[in-house]
Amino acid sequence: MPKINFEIPHPLSDEEAKDRLQRFVESLEARFQDNVSDLQQSWEGDQLNFGFKTYGIKIAGKIAVEEGRIAVDIDLPISAMMFKGKIQSEIQKQLERLLK
Repeated sequence: MPKINFEIPHPLSDEEAKDRLQRFVESLEARFQDNVSDLQQSWEGDQLNFGFKTYGIKIAGKIAVEEGRIAVDIDLPISAMMFKGKIQSEIQKQLERLLK
C-alpha cells in the first residue's frame, strides 16, 4: 500500500499540540463537508489515529506528537495514487493551521 509521510515542526508543548489535534477531523469535515464522510479519530498515547472517506476512497493514517514536531503517516489505497499530492497538500495545510 502506498504511503504519505511528512513532518511538521511546531513551537507548542506536547499537550497543547494534542489539544489542537483533537480538532483535526472536525477541521477536515468543516472544510470538505461535501467530499468527506465516515470520519473517525482515536488516541493511543501520543498518537492520533484517523480515517475518512473521500470520493469513496478510504484514507487512514496516524499522527505522532513528538517534541517540537508531529510525524504524519498515511496509508493510501492504490486507487488514490493519482490524488496523492492533493491529499498530502490538503492534510498538511489543515495541520499547519491547527498548530500555528
